[in-house]
Amino acid sequence: MIQLNNIEKYYENGVVKTFVLRRIDLEIREGEFVSITGPSGAGKSTLLHILGMLDTASNGAYYFCGRAVHELDERALTEFHRDHIGFVFQSYHLIDELTVAENLETPLLYQKVKSAERKGRIAEMLDRFNIVAKKKLFPNQLSGGQQQLVGIARALITQPKLILADEPTGNLNSTEGERIMAQFKQLNAEGVTLVQCTHSEKNAAYGDRIVSMSDGWIDRDEQL
Repeated sequence: MIQLNNIEKYYENGVVKTFVLRRIDLEIREGEFVSITGPSGAGKSTLLHILGMLDTASNGAYYFCGRAVHELDERALTEFHRDHIGFVFQSYHLIDELTVAENLETPLLYQKVKSAERKGRIAEMLDRFNIVAKKKLFPNQLSGGQQQLVGIARALITQPKLILADEPTGNLNSTEGERIMAQFKQLNAEGVTLVQCTHSEKNAAYGDRIVSMSDGWIDRDEQL
């Protein structure tokens, strides 16, 4: 599904280059659950944002389902991300002024999904994540765990090929965090490809593969 060849990311200040990622070679197969680990500043989130097409590499090649992502312009990147990738953020990124149901509907509006299908998909997600009773509530009326469930439902509602999660339990207590990780494990069992960034060894172990990073390099890549 994903092939990264010699990916680098750096920022230039005059003649000085500050590297965030160095010579990243990585393959992710369809149906995998990959955990990217490492200390703060290792480059985990930058790598995840490049995978999610929210950022671009300075050097190297990125292929997604055979498509040369590194050759796409900004508009094409936005469309490709919208159509193929769901993103789950640590801080939820829900729209405060919209209800739960309206938050779920938003990505479908961008995809120009017809009204009847939107209603069907929203109902399916509300039921799947047991948040039917929350559909008319606003994000600030939900617990952190409930907000993250909505975030996962919103990522899944577009039927993406890949879900990326950046520290998805970072703002949750242990019980809520375990519930979220169990949801990810279930999604992966159903065939969804997942990549998460995490500081937590416990959360990393939910994956079937761990990619460990340090100072912008991949220093370990092993199957569990």
